[in-house]
Amino acid sequence: MKTPKITLIPGDGIGPEVTSATCKIIEAAGVKVEWEVCEAGAAVFKKGLPSGVPTETIESIKRNRIALKGPLETPVGYGEKSANVTLRKLFETFANIRPIREFPGVKSPYAGRKIDFVIVRENVEDLYAGIEYMQTPGTAQTLKIITKKGCEKIVRLAFEYARSEGRKSVHCATKANIMKFSEGTLKRTFEEIAPEYPEINAQHIIVDNCAHQLVRFPEKFETIVTTNMNGDILSDLGSGLIGGLGFAPGANIGNDIAIFEAVHGSAPKYAGKNTINPTAVILSGVMMLRYLDLQDIADKVEQAVLVTLKEGKVLTRDIIGDEKAATTSQFTDEIIKNLGRTIDWWPKRQYKKLQVPKISSAPDYTKAKSRQVVGVDVFVESPMDSESLGKNLELLSEGTPFKLKMISNRGVVVYPSSGVSPDVVDHWRCRFMLKEETANLNDDLLLPLLKKIGDQHTWAHLEKLNVFDGKNGFSRDQGEN
Repeated sequence: MKTPKITLIPGDGIGPEVTSATCKIIEAAGVKVEWEVCEAGAAVFKKGLPSGVPTETIESIKRNRIALKGPLETPVGYGEKSANVTLRKLFETFANIRPIREFPGVKSPYAGRKIDFVIVRENVEDLYAGIEYMQTPGTAQTLKIITKKGCEKIVRLAFEYARSEGRKSVHCATKANIMKFSEGTLKRTFEEIAPEYPEINAQHIIVDNCAHQLVRFPEKFETIVTTNMNGDILSDLGSGLIGGLGFAPGANIGNDIAIFEAVHGSAPKYAGKNTINPTAVILSGVMMLRYLDLQDIADKVEQAVLVTLKEGKVLTRDIIGDEKAATTSQFTDEIIKNLGRTIDWWPKRQYKKLQVPKISSAPDYTKAKSRQVVGVDVFVESPMDSESLGKNLELLSEGTPFKLKMISNRGVVVYPSSGVSPDVVDHWRCRFMLKEETANLNDDLLLPLLKKIGDQHTWAHLEKLNVFDGKNGFSRDQGEN
């Protein structure tokens, strides 16, 4: 067996303890690994590096193409971005895979239900792109970025993952009933690709119903593919079904780079106490072994964990309580002692090496045959009431190629008035349409309008109203005809 070279990021808080346990077990199972130890997270932030990820770590992952990572501390509410997210984005690990499975000997409200599903979460787009602006002093905006390319990558990966584990169904969970462009893109892509996998039952489900069904009938699911934030929420819900985050492994998969990590955080109050449950990181290591196509070794480690939990002789405090709790080291040693033993607990699967789909890297992955710009939404900051603002903007647009169609506030049309009076803020979406319906908006037409508006109002940003291949590329507000 060739010696794999793997970047090891011990992480923050409890990270060094749980990654050390994992490395020890993997090597005891028969894999000689050359670990390349690197830094990221809190220690790097404290050195003044805003990204939390030093160049040495980036270069190590580039060389090795695979990493095992402990939890990293994320600054809350200030400055620096999450080092976890930075690593995912730097290496375009577009898929986050989180298995949710029932464990023997672990108390949970769903014990005995044989829960065994996996959440395949898009990992770099959506609201977690982190593109935010304060539009007015009291109005924040976050851009929800969903691309056709990103959806195709995650959908194909979900089907390939299901195929690699012999899973028979994939649910696509979206909020496409409300966000018809962004979440709708994932739904449409899923429905386009599903026929290429005829052996797998493909179903779409609204994400809130998915959460509802996960609580009622979790055993009906095998694979769930979803957008970034939906997946973040559903996967934590899932871990709650089977005993908590201490049993929630994870993998971040890219085209040719993979980073394996547990779902849980750095738990700094337990750092260095030798009391933490390392199961989540150990099973992340199992996922890493499967990615390397070391299926027999992966089975060996996985079975040893299951035997240890089932027998219940040596368990950590989160499973058995403080009085009879074993240390992290004792739990690790017990798993090593059980290497080679087996238990009939999870369904036997014929694991195959995951085939990561290759998608074109062209920026213009999706092309339109025709394009027309029919108007513009100008977002205006103003203390005026809707009626006064509307009449003012109608005056300003006189003598231009535009007519004011409507003004909305927080998604509801307020001008022309419908007779209702919703509560409003000083952030107004003002929709101007070209008077000549067959015309095509260009910047030479737009700039004079913006100048006239800007002379009397503060405008924060604008959105051109595109029509692609005859279909509107913009949404209507509530009450807009």
